[in-house]
Order: sequence, then C-alpha cells, then structure tokens
Amino acid sequence: MMLAEQTPVPLAALPVAQFKDHLRLGSGFADDAVQDGVLEAHLRAALAAIEARTGKALIARPYVWTLTAWRDLATQVLPVAPVAALTGLSIFDRLGGEEVVQPARYRLVPDRHRPRLVATGFCLPPIPVGGRAVIGFEAGFGPSWDDVPADLRHATLMLAAQYYETRSGAGEMPEAVAALVQPWRGMRLFGGGAA
Repeated sequence: MMLAEQTPVPLAALPVAQFKDHLRLGSGFADDAVQDGVLEAHLRAALAAIEARTGKALIARPYVWTLTAWRDLATQVLPVAPVAALTGLSIFDRLGGEEVVQPARYRLVPDRHRPRLVATGFCLPPIPVGGRAVIGFEAGFGPSWDDVPADLRHATLMLAAQYYETRSGAGEMPEAVAALVQPWRGMRLFGGGAA
C-alpha cells in the first residue's frame, strides 16, 4: 500500500502571520519577512507530525492510494480522514492495463476516523493477481487554516513553536500537544484499524 499526497499544502493556507504572533516576533520592521522561510518549514513539519499522529489531513488536498488487495470484498477503509470526495477508482492488471471503475459502482461513507469506500453492489471490483487498485480522493477539513478545528490549530502552532525554539531536533511530542490531539486519534480495538 502506498499513499501519495498529490499537491503539498499551499503556502497561502499556512498561518505564517498567526505563527509570528504566537511566537511574539517583532513587527513593523523593514525585514519582517526575513524569517518567513524558517517559519514555513517549522509549520510544515508540525503539520506533518500532527497529521501522522491523528491520521487526519488538516488542510484539504488530493491524495492517491495504491493497494494490491481489498481487506474486505465490499468495503475498504481509507487511510486518512476526513474524506470530502472520492475522485476516482481504477484497477490495473499486472501488465499495466487499466480499467476505470464507474462511480456508480462505489460510494463514500464519511466518518470522523474511518471513512470507507463501499461497493454499491455485492462487492468491489476484483484486483487481479499482480495487479493493483488506485483510489483518488480529497481529504482534509477544508482548504483554509480556519477550517481546521481550533484544538488542532493550536496544537500545530504549539508544536511548530517547539521546533522553532529548539532547532536541535523534534524529540518527543510535548504533553500539552499530545493532550490536544488525543481526541482526534482513532481508537484501536482488538489490534485492528481505528474504530
């Protein structure tokens, strides 16, 4: 299985100005933007860490997920949440031949932790031996920073501030940040996926 982010979070969606305020950096000087590249890098690192910890895409963007077998014949849990839309499903044989699956044959079941691709009929299209399924979808709370829930926004800024202040490595996630993201983590039951 391989999950690929199709486009990075656009710079315009990153809260660089809010991060400057959070850090209480001075403003009104001719060189106000001199730290913007460093701040952007720390924001992107914190965003990636929060997304990895929660299994949530904070800012909406397109993804492509490739897998070689269905876990269940009628439904497949998607690897990140929240998913706003499915954008495509193709089945490839071992020689690379592609079958584009018609959208009428599947649907999205939204869920806070476990959005699912579900067959509208009896089962999902079979994946041939040596083949793969490629699922396109859009995931994230929305296209702007303001669409992200307040606790996750705050956790991201806190973690980015730690990265900015220490600059010697990420280390452990601070307890305050972990407490803010905990409600957004999926619960694991019986060794399976998030519930």
